Amino acid sequence: MSEEKFSTKGYLDMELLRFTTAGSVDDGKSTLIGRLLYDSKAIFEDQLEAIEATSKKSGKDEVDLALLTDGLRAEREQGITIDVAYRYFATPKRKFIIADTPGHVQYTRNMVTGASTANLAIVLVDARHGVIEQTIRHAFIASLLQIPHVVICVNKMDLVDYSENVYEKIKKQFTDFSAKLDLPDVRFIPISALKGDNVVHQSKNMDWYSGTTLMYTLENIYISSDVNLIDTRFPVQYVVRPQTKEYPDFRGFAGRLASGTLKVGDNIKVLPSGFTSKVKSIHLFEDELAKAYAPQSVTVTLEDEIDISRGDMIVRENNTPKIDQDIDLMICWLGNEPMRLNGKYALKHTSNDVRCMIKEVVYKVDINSLERDEDTSFKMNDIGRIKIRTTKPLFYDSYRKNRITGSVVLIDEATNNTVCAGMIM
Repeated sequence: MSEEKFSTKGYLDMELLRFTTAGSVDDGKSTLIGRLLYDSKAIFEDQLEAIEATSKKSGKDEVDLALLTDGLRAEREQGITIDVAYRYFATPKRKFIIADTPGHVQYTRNMVTGASTANLAIVLVDARHGVIEQTIRHAFIASLLQIPHVVICVNKMDLVDYSENVYEKIKKQFTDFSAKLDLPDVRFIPISALKGDNVVHQSKNMDWYSGTTLMYTLENIYISSDVNLIDTRFPVQYVVRPQTKEYPDFRGFAGRLASGTLKVGDNIKVLPSGFTSKVKSIHLFEDELAKAYAPQSVTVTLEDEIDISRGDMIVRENNTPKIDQDIDLMICWLGNEPMRLNGKYALKHTSNDVRCMIKEVVYKVDINSLERDEDTSFKMNDIGRIKIRTTKPLFYDSYRKNRITGSVVLIDEATNNTVCAGMIM
């Protein structure tokens, strides 16, 4: 690889793809991640030597690539609670963050955590077993979380003699049931993570498959349109007042642009006050920008002196979010303790902290059959719809429209544990 491609500036400017892996136990998630890292030369030499030595010691003919994520498995066996294991690597085209989520049924909440910021989800299906309950569960969660791209990897094709018929049968199984879900972009790739077929390199064993490899898909899938650049939402995280000799009167508002764009001279409105002004300047570190794009973190100054604090939101004057205290949520319950109807919880939404009460359980979803469940008690990993009322209005969009301003978390004030992830309807 040329040094220019991996200069510090070039690396920082590279596009980032976040993706999550999901599948049933022993579907080969760890081996697939290991294969991606191994074949893309993203493993340090000492790591490679260590797993080669361990594989030989175990009497295996091939390098056991699953050992690259075995640290997580060992920790789980010790009884340590782990949400998601993250892996980072880069190719000359893109940077990647992998969220490796556990496959057990009782770890549904972990997949929700790992997939909440993902551009793409890889769902593994064992070629020998086809579409099973866990496949339906993971596809439903991908739909619920509005993950823009889903890649179905039919793994272990080497164990079914690389049969095209098996692959086509699984493809039809998934397509038939996923018609009920909201999955705008679904792709299918037959692979063998163990042997490396169609992971990074094209398989010679499946000449009937004319599609791309998994790595090619990850490097080239178009994700720029995944960010909402229409609705400007700038939740204020911090008021910057340096009060130094160089900047005696500087008053800036720092935060991450959740969606949309901001440029110098834009007419803006501040919520909840409703006061209007114009953008005077936009700062990124020591640079001044003419325009900022989501999801950049910047500091904004305004033409007028307006009282703004953490939790307020800067939006365009003629494009405002919904403002309400009564909110409908699709939720995944994460807490060890069951949900308390009429219970009071702390709620975090963008940079805003409020309290809320759970008013009503509308329904719970049986995510194996995708039908509504009459039992409305919520325990860990349960998914369904509820109504809440907040102590003060939130400025929000629907989750379908904006994944950042449309998401909340509930926190048990007694334990300070996050107990619920919510998507605003």
